[in-house]
Amino acid sequence: MSTTEPSTHPPGPSSWAEVHGSAEFQDLRKRLRNFVFPMTALFLVWYLLYVLLADYAHGFMSVRVVGNINIGLIFGLLQFVSTFVITGLYVRYANRRLDPVADNIRNDVEAAGFADGESDTDGDQTEGKASS
Repeated sequence: MSTTEPSTHPPGPSSWAEVHGSAEFQDLRKRLRNFVFPMTALFLVWYLLYVLLADYAHGFMSVRVVGNINIGLIFGLLQFVSTFVITGLYVRYANRRLDPVADNIRNDVEAAGFADGESDTDGDQTEGKASS
């Protein structure tokens, strides 16, 4: 097994401070929070509703829907379904609204690293890539 050096080196602390203070990074954080906070609140309310119904609405939760399947079981399984739906929504949102901005920020940071002479200069930048 061989190891290769990365073609770029990590930026220093001053670069990260500059990135963190940039308008583009602040926009990225705002976009992330605009999705994560409401979705987290929605899921927590949904979960709390399930717990409260299970604890205080025994009659409602024990209503049989089909055979031995009752509303409580359906609501419990829907907790898993909602988790997967939220995950899918996040992936879709991240691919469309977060990743392009993050890629731009990364490219800017890497370009600044190359400009500072921090790039790998031994010509092995393509080494380590898998060939098909």
